[in-house]
Amino acid sequence: MEDGAVDPRSEPDRQHIVETASKALAAMNTGSDEGAVDRLTEVVSADSARQAENRADAQELMLLLFQECSAMVTALNEGTIGPDAGPAPVRMQVYDDDGEEIPIDQADPPVRTAVRTLLAEVHGDREAARTHIEIALANAAPEEMVTLMIQALRWTLRLSHECTTRDLPVADWITRALS
Repeated sequence: MEDGAVDPRSEPDRQHIVETASKALAAMNTGSDEGAVDRLTEVVSADSARQAENRADAQELMLLLFQECSAMVTALNEGTIGPDAGPAPVRMQVYDDDGEEIPIDQADPPVRTAVRTLLAEVHGDREAARTHIEIALANAAPEEMVTLMIQALRWTLRLSHECTTRDLPVADWITRALS
């Protein structure tokens, strides 16, 4: 099923980004967060010879994941309002280490960035989403960037499972990675 949000074939130079995201998503789906981290650290490694390329790759990888999450959130939220509404809409909530819901501004920086980026995408503000990621890339340590990407992978995994359960569209590359 193709959702049309991101067509990796439209930009052949991004194919390695989609492949990296696919491998990381597949690893996470099998329960291997370490395998997912290994795939992601290839993109954000500190190799000074490729620093600019790595930063651009990391940004494109995160934008790809957040765009797909946005498309799935939108699909899940369609038809959730009104007298014939389906399941409850998707809500963004942030929890502390004790499981208590907290305001977004009290969350760790990678989580704040993830929530704000996803909300920008859901509201159709791709430039704001890009800006949130650019700021994170400029200020975050590589470990924080990996945390941000892991969060995006977890959301992609959960949202794709929910969309599949409800027979809603999921991008082909995600479906292939999870099969």
